[in-house]
Amino acid sequence: MRVTNITAALLLCAFASTGWAQEGPEPGAPPAEAIGDTPEPEMTFEYQTGDVMLPNKVATLHLGERYRYMNPAETNRLLMAWGNPSNTDTQGAIVPAEVDPMAETGWAVILNYEEEGHIDDSDAKEIDYEALLSDMKEGTAESNKERRKHDFPVVDLVGWAKPPHYDATSKKLFWAKELDFQDTDVNILNYDVRVLGREGVLSMNAVALMPQLQQVDTDMVPLIKTAEFNVGYRYADFDESTDKVAAYGLGALVAGAAAAKLGLFAKLGVFLMAFKKFIFIGLIGLGALVMKLLGRKKDAAT
Repeated sequence: MRVTNITAALLLCAFASTGWAQEGPEPGAPPAEAIGDTPEPEMTFEYQTGDVMLPNKVATLHLGERYRYMNPAETNRLLMAWGNPSNTDTQGAIVPAEVDPMAETGWAVILNYEEEGHIDDSDAKEIDYEALLSDMKEGTAESNKERRKHDFPVVDLVGWAKPPHYDATSKKLFWAKELDFQDTDVNILNYDVRVLGREGVLSMNAVALMPQLQQVDTDMVPLIKTAEFNVGYRYADFDESTDKVAAYGLGALVAGAAAAKLGLFAKLGVFLMAFKKFIFIGLIGLGALVMKLLGRKKDAAT
């Protein structure tokens, strides 16, 4: 897979191998292992299975034996191994039992919780996701203009890898996007789940390669059902007389509103790669698009 470098300030970690023809070792030369050319030890992680309450106590994961949970410290080790900056603010990560997150095609589901208020889902059936996709592509084109100015790789939103779907009963929204990064040989899969609660949203985000869509989808569909808010934090526990209401709705969640805090990174449009591992922040064209969505919501309310 071929990628272009981003400045060190944006923390792109690209590990590319270069090589050229070399003659064999000189007679009597020490073996490779004698001069430090030894493989690094395999990285391992500590996991939990079964029922796991998240560190912030607002939700519980019912994982059974099919999925494994990493606590925030272990998740930070994984993120850093993938080439990301240290991040101890996650709620941990989930890895399917058969997946090695450090393998070339390994992946994990990163968990975050954002307490931005109760999201009104009354307009769920009215959202035109194809129109939303068009807006997102427009935002992508605008953000690419800025990327080019600063010599950053551009990224194109190809389309839905899995169209958005909202389950009004379980209060769970999920979708997947296909992304085309400049100078990469394979497109990126960005799979997102949002679980709505009384005061905030639980984010479940996975990034893999597009050829892994079937595998990731097979694992993510049942995984979505494992997350459940605890009593007192459930969507139905909302008290309109005391609780805060979010300034955005379901459409803005898909577009990327609040993703700056929900996501893994603090930079708009940054993607990081290490050991051919991609992580993408879902903030393409965030500014103009969110203003458009909020404007629509305001117009609908008047």
